[in-house]
Amino acid sequence: MNVATGTLQPGEARCPAESTQDIIAADRNAAPAWAASESYHYLGSEDVSKERYTDPAFAKAEFERMWTRTWQMACREDHIPEVGDYYVYDIGSYSFVVTRCDDDEIRAYFNACLHRGTKLKPSGTAGFAANLKCPFHGWTWNLDGSLKEIPEKWDFAHVATQKMCLPEARVERLGGFVWVNMDPAAPSLEEYLGAEALAHLKAWKLEDRYIYLHVQKSYPANWKLTMEAFMEAYHVGDTHPQVAPANGDVNSQYDVYGDHVDRFISTLGVVSPKLRDKYSEADIIANFTLGDSSSLGGSKPELKAGERARQVMADMFRDMFETATNTDLSHVSDTELLDTYSYTFFPNLFLFPGISLPMIYRFRPDARDHRRTIYEVMFMRPKPKDGSEVETAEVEILADHQSFAEAQGMDPGFGHILDQDTDNLYAQQEGLEASAKPGITLGDYQEVRVRHFEQTIDKYMALPPYRPDFRALQRP
Repeated sequence: MNVATGTLQPGEARCPAESTQDIIAADRNAAPAWAASESYHYLGSEDVSKERYTDPAFAKAEFERMWTRTWQMACREDHIPEVGDYYVYDIGSYSFVVTRCDDDEIRAYFNACLHRGTKLKPSGTAGFAANLKCPFHGWTWNLDGSLKEIPEKWDFAHVATQKMCLPEARVERLGGFVWVNMDPAAPSLEEYLGAEALAHLKAWKLEDRYIYLHVQKSYPANWKLTMEAFMEAYHVGDTHPQVAPANGDVNSQYDVYGDHVDRFISTLGVVSPKLRDKYSEADIIANFTLGDSSSLGGSKPELKAGERARQVMADMFRDMFETATNTDLSHVSDTELLDTYSYTFFPNLFLFPGISLPMIYRFRPDARDHRRTIYEVMFMRPKPKDGSEVETAEVEILADHQSFAEAQGMDPGFGHILDQDTDNLYAQQEGLEASAKPGITLGDYQEVRVRHFEQTIDKYMALPPYRPDFRALQRP
């Protein structure tokens, strides 16, 4: 294995232990092509400037140059299953009413009355509406965005009804998600993601999952700092020491795909390379923490002599998840059952398509304070094979002082892991503002996702401001 000897080219050094692909290759149930692949690219070694996390002017420019041009996951199609259902998605000061206006048509309207600007639907809400009516003066729009009614219309003879349809963001659907983009000139979602990452997303068939737990919490740290806390496994040894006996942390795999997608694969059911001499195969099982352990009823397998903990765990989880969730997992590989696959979809979405840790993370900046982030965690399960109905979870919002472990339905052990991750953010935000050093230093391999993310930010920051144009965003 490669080690940092000075004879290697930048970005070539790797942990001197078995690689992620070595571990996956030893599994009984073989990995699919999207898992058994690598796509690392060396992206440089320069420090990354700290002002992007501390300067309110930088945050303002992000809203003017980046947020208005990028594809963002607004909701799941399951959030709005029937005609008239709506879901409000906010990003900074922008707000959208995402609604199903026909059986197979979804639109996203800028959430503001064209009379005097009142929000048509309150932020953070979802529900059903036969039309979109302003609560202030009653101006009303049809679900297709056309103007339906102006109370006391006699006083608005100057208003041309055909020019007062609600302006819209672009909408695309992929993987069961509804994506929005404010820029009419932006590339399509498929172009934006790129062919390789798109093939991965389609292979996961996330449209066959549903959200059974949705938790939200706000943090006093910049949105990029908060996202980057989850982009590498380098921190596991010191931040999550309790999981290191069952987590391949420093030999995790990192990949980048174009400008807008990257990932890591962190193997579970193996000992951290740093602890190989301290823990046995039996210890791996004893220390394993699962994101969706509620399906397993707290059970852990017994290890017989000569058995590999990782394989025993994969076999048990396959059987128990199938029973608990009424699904067929016979086609699913061991690595999909066990391992953490974390994909970042720029700018603010993480997708975890695995079975044991099937999650969505979404991060949104607070428009009023560049030091605060709205962080959401959503857990997914496969939809039942018999087609029985399932409910999409409503969001549970935690106060600043609450632990993730307090959320209804959250596994306490995993909630504690999330607390450990986010507790670092208080000190990091304050430390960067106190630091005399003008930037942060990143590892060439283990922190390449952070560098990749910030380099893409810089590409958008180099563009001129784009502000949504009312007339350009109206349908003819």
